[in-house]
Amino acid sequence: MFRLDGQRAFITGGGGGIGRAAALMFASFGADVAIFDSDDEAGRTVAEAVKARGGTAAAYVMDVTDEASVLDAFSEAETQSGGLDILVNNAGISIRKPSAELALADWNKVIAVNLTGMFLCSRTAARSWLSRQAAGAIVNTASIMSYSGGGLHPNISYQSAKAGVVNLTRALAVEWAGAGIRVNAVAPTWVRTALIDHLMRDPVQMEKIRQLTPMQRLAEPDEVAAAMIFLASGASSMTTGHVLAVDGGYLAT
Repeated sequence: MFRLDGQRAFITGGGGGIGRAAALMFASFGADVAIFDSDDEAGRTVAEAVKARGGTAAAYVMDVTDEASVLDAFSEAETQSGGLDILVNNAGISIRKPSAELALADWNKVIAVNLTGMFLCSRTAARSWLSRQAAGAIVNTASIMSYSGGGLHPNISYQSAKAGVVNLTRALAVEWAGAGIRVNAVAPTWVRTALIDHLMRDPVQMEKIRQLTPMQRLAEPDEVAAAMIFLASGASSMTTGHVLAVDGGYLAT
């Protein structure tokens, strides 16, 4: 039920971190992987890593905040791969500043990448499925900060965007359920990726994370990717509109 043989998986933000782990794991479960990233070299590096392990992958440059870029990249990838079955919306950024010091441009940038970009990619995928009366699965990357106003430092734009991801997931799931399109999300805790390099170099902050997390550690990218596999596969065929926390118990406290 977890196999993805013959399915085409599009992964945004696939050039590193959780996206890289997802690309490698989805390929290992049989999917043909299309990696989308604004960093051409990073995307190509991950595609080559997939191929080196015997998988099928291609890389595409895409700016999730640019509608034309999304449409062009999806069109090219669908033409080359022969279709689209799974979308993993993983592109994201964070700009951590106290709210009183946060520039409007920074607020807009975080909302554009983390929320508007997710809508653009979801809409593009759904249009393809709806036009062919085909089923599909979308997995969004939310966050424990979708539900929390706390954490380690002020991060208002990220928290607001990720909160929006939760209700975007639910609303699209309800809207498209009758068409056979499932929409779910994962909500990771702090994950061992480049996005939190500054935290991993700070023993004080790492100790705070351990204190906030019942399992007392960071998540690994593969642990998030594994949850994505479940939500994208037939194993979750009756699951839609759900947000699966991968958080070591953070949201249970």
